[in-house]
Amino acid sequence: MIKIITAAQAADMIKDGDTVAIGGFLGVGAPSGILDAIVAKGTKDLVVHSSDSAFPNVGVGKLIGNNRIAHFMGSHTGTNKDMQALIKSNGIKLTLIPQGTFCERIRAAGGGLGGVLTPTGVGTMVAEGKQVITVNGKEFLLEEPLPSDFALVKAYKADKAGNLVFRLSARNFNPIIAMGGKVTIVEAEHIVEIGELDPDNIHSPGVFTNYLVQA
Repeated sequence: MIKIITAAQAADMIKDGDTVAIGGFLGVGAPSGILDAIVAKGTKDLVVHSSDSAFPNVGVGKLIGNNRIAHFMGSHTGTNKDMQALIKSNGIKLTLIPQGTFCERIRAAGGGLGGVLTPTGVGTMVAEGKQVITVNGKEFLLEEPLPSDFALVKAYKADKAGNLVFRLSARNFNPIIAMGGKVTIVEAEHIVEIGELDPDNIHSPGVFTNYLVQA
């Protein structure tokens, strides 16, 4: 069975400078309890992989507003005025990644792949420093895997084997984020016994889950 820990215990695992992938889209489906615990602990200089910067004090915005991130890697920053201020003042390093490429790089990390080939970005600044591979006369960029030290995920239900169910739009990036972490910590609204989840309804298998936190 997967060990159940508190949000504070989850935050204690994460050290200054660690790379942390965080689920959610504009704050929906973000593991807010764990993020609050990271802020409370004072962890800083994090490298964060997240689809977007959410809103001030919402989701990953909790870390942004409290200046806990040194390098943000994601696809969108336009909804968070705290993030905009940090970008303008050079208070944060920003790497923008096309959203589909972002997902596939994390999926590659979870699947043990050497990377993915994508036409997105060929001939643009996105291609700078990257290997271009020609397949059947068409050019592709080799995008390398995007692993993380910790993946933080929010689920609707989890069983004690770590199988996860997400609800409605909170499903968003969470199943993919769960794949790429060396250690994946899941904040779940409901933790149930093994066998209580319908196998046909499981969105993320327990093989990716290392710890559970009761939301």
